[in-house]
Amino acid sequence: MSLDQRFPSFAAMERKARRRVPKFAMDYLSGGIGREVGLARNRQVLDQIQLLPRYIMDEVPPETSTHFLGRYYSAPFGVAPLGFSGLMWPQAAEIMARAAKAHEVPFALSTFATTDLERARILAGEMAWFQLYTPNDPEVAETLIQRVEDAGYETLLVTVDIPAPTRRERDMANGLNLPPRLTLKTFWEIATRPSWALETLVKGSPEFKNLTPLVPPGTKLADAAAYFFDMTVSHISAEGLKRLRDRWPGRLIVKGILNADDAVLCKDIGADGLVLSNHGGRQLDAAPSSLEVLAQIRQVVGQDYPLIIDGGLRSGLDVARAIASGADFVLLGRAFIYAVAAIGQAGGNHAIHVLKEELASTMGQLGCPALADLPAFLRP
Repeated sequence: MSLDQRFPSFAAMERKARRRVPKFAMDYLSGGIGREVGLARNRQVLDQIQLLPRYIMDEVPPETSTHFLGRYYSAPFGVAPLGFSGLMWPQAAEIMARAAKAHEVPFALSTFATTDLERARILAGEMAWFQLYTPNDPEVAETLIQRVEDAGYETLLVTVDIPAPTRRERDMANGLNLPPRLTLKTFWEIATRPSWALETLVKGSPEFKNLTPLVPPGTKLADAAAYFFDMTVSHISAEGLKRLRDRWPGRLIVKGILNADDAVLCKDIGADGLVLSNHGGRQLDAAPSSLEVLAQIRQVVGQDYPLIIDGGLRSGLDVARAIASGADFVLLGRAFIYAVAAIGQAGGNHAIHVLKEELASTMGQLGCPALADLPAFLRP
């Protein structure tokens, strides 16, 4: 049976992933914060977007490739940064990096990845982006940024939406740690997910590969995470962002913007683009979705300024909805990890294949020949 038969959609991949991954890891991946209203809102807003097809027209095959930020991509989507991805499935980042390179779409590696940034850059090649949680210690920040530059990354994705510690109730209830602390509860969850347990045994327990050189020698893994969280959870000032812009020689994208004033400030500082994001509904439960603020931010930054959105996307139809609504590009995170957890090594390639096929199908149904034409099919 082919992968298309077994996993025709991301919903099918998610169902399988939930049967293969321990609950504490799946809760971290799929959960939000508080009552998870923001998490639900991301999906609800997408579902409300309607596209109006045209059927009486000449046949034109849809073109789904794009040029974005000066580079060719085979589709208008990329792999969002997701910390701890190796906890959900061993070497998930490596799998997605290889797939992104093969399919010519961006792959963004998280600072809190369980894969070191040098290896990810080799695997993803020129498709690699690096997502930075900026340390508030200038020396530590410079050490990390220099590594990113030396590795050959051209695009830095600076996340600004972690100004204060959060209370994610699922993770607190699960006592989430990396590596997982073996209580009776976690032992049972692992024992009932033998595929995950065996893969983790073979590949090794996940570690914060990018953080190890930045913490005091001899620090335990769990303490290292706490050390770096404390160093990165804070507001970033306009001056700090300007210094980072001046320091970084490549493309700089600011991730986590929802406020129009922040968007204008970032543009004025010289950011090459923005990711409008509520951090997957994981930071503030009352925050709007990226699509709810897209029109306002587009109005203040102008039609030609690159805007990316993330949050809740699960299909090529969702990609089309976002582009039709005024986004230039989109990032997906959870969807790709569901695919890898469900399928393993072939998960990354299959996920990108499904998204491309769904996007082309949607555009074909609409009678839309090019991505730039999608806004014309948005139902008012």
